[in-house]
Amino acid sequence: MGESIQEQANLREELRGVRQLISRLRSYFIWDPLIWFYTIVLGALSLACSLFDSSGEIQHWFARLWSRIILATIGGRVKVIGLDKIDTRKPQVYVVNHLSALDIPVLYLHLPFQFRILAKKELFSYPFMGWHLRRSGQIPVVLDNAKASLRSLNLAVAALKAGMSLVIFPEGGRSPHGQLQPFMGGAFYAAIRAQADLVPLAIVGTYEMLPMNTWHIKSGALYLIAGQPISTQGMSVRDMDKLKQKAQDVIGDLYYAHCLAPDLRGQNPEYQEPTLQ
Repeated sequence: MGESIQEQANLREELRGVRQLISRLRSYFIWDPLIWFYTIVLGALSLACSLFDSSGEIQHWFARLWSRIILATIGGRVKVIGLDKIDTRKPQVYVVNHLSALDIPVLYLHLPFQFRILAKKELFSYPFMGWHLRRSGQIPVVLDNAKASLRSLNLAVAALKAGMSLVIFPEGGRSPHGQLQPFMGGAFYAAIRAQADLVPLAIVGTYEMLPMNTWHIKSGALYLIAGQPISTQGMSVRDMDKLKQKAQDVIGDLYYAHCLAPDLRGQNPEYQEPTLQ
């Protein structure tokens, strides 16, 4: 009897290994090459069209098409919760947790308006991606240079005042462990300076599909969850830390209520608050 149970366990382990191998081969030899193909072809078309469109609308359309094709290819099924209660017609600052390279397609496909992203300056040096970011008017941020970062934030404030919404990852980069990381202050500075509402968003599931430092993409269910907008009317930059903490609490509550990761907030002293504000 004991041998039979052990044999069944061994068989399950072997089947799990076979499924894992098939998943990796599918990703490395089908999905990853297709994503590069989509990126090169649509990126080239977007760049060509940008010569005739200074508004960024055409580039945004191509970004949405690129996102739709990628998510359809890899089986990324996204359930959107709460966004229908947000007035997306007015310029707002959308702050969202960052788990994976797949966060970008999720946002482009499911946010029903044109927006600008604050992205790390290094991304602007990548072929096709960087060219598209620059031509479509995205805003580069230098995280390790406070003066350059302030210039970028002033550009973000100007975009908000001109009627353009912003999407910002306040963690400053992808989470390497699937846990929410401490927020930087830039998004909240821009929102207060422009007196724009702050909309907390939580993405769930992209870490499980494609974590950092791997090319192995897995299928899975994804969520994009919107919290209630937070007004910044009457706030000054002195209120930035309070606004930052409120947004982080809301996004954390939304994320941990739907994700597979345990809620370890307050239990990881090795994760230090970033010094750049």
